[in-house]
Amino acid sequence: MLKVDNINVFYGAIHAIKGISLEVNEGEIVTLIGANGAGKSTVLKTISGLLRTKTGGINFLGKDITSTLPHKIVERGLAHVPEGRRIFLQMTVQENLEMGAYTRPSGDIEAELEKVYVLFPRLLERRRQVAGTLSGGEQQMLAIGRALMSKPKLLMLDEPSMGLAPILVEQIFTIIQEMNKAGTTVLLVEQNAQMALSIADRAYVLETGSISISGTGRELAESDEIRKAYLGG
Repeated sequence: MLKVDNINVFYGAIHAIKGISLEVNEGEIVTLIGANGAGKSTVLKTISGLLRTKTGGINFLGKDITSTLPHKIVERGLAHVPEGRRIFLQMTVQENLEMGAYTRPSGDIEAELEKVYVLFPRLLERRRQVAGTLSGGEQQMLAIGRALMSKPKLLMLDEPSMGLAPILVEQIFTIIQEMNKAGTTVLLVEQNAQMALSIADRAYVLETGSISISGTGRELAESDEIRKAYLGG
């Protein structure tokens, strides 16, 4: 579904991403784990067209999207939930969700809203509430729901558990699995390596802009090296 081939990304003189290649197959949950500053968010931003690679290319559903504009990438079925949620704080919950559907024909919006409200009953309760007054967990649900409104084939999530209480982290990860079972392929960037590896089919470890290890979620969760570095033991 997604093939990233030898991308190199720079912030000015800083070589942030160094020749990374990875792939995501249809129906998978694939996770990128690594320390802060390893380049995980930069990879997602490059895939979604917010940053440009100097070399290589990005292929999505058999089409080259390396130079495609971000909104056109969303239209093709690739949605990105950024780190820090980035919801529209002054708008209501429902207005935020409707903004997520701007690439869809207007006749489809009602059906997509219904699906999001089934997945996130809390958002249905809060639909008329201003988004800036929601709790952190509710804002994360809204950010994911807004991305789902574009009916993505591949959903990229950047640090969905950041700043959330443990019980909410479990809830968010359960929802990610439910979305995946319902047919959405997921590429997940996550600081909580243990949770990410527990639900991932495959995983890549990023270290200072390069992929150091890759394998199945289980292989990496059972690796002594990964346990010491990322799983606290």
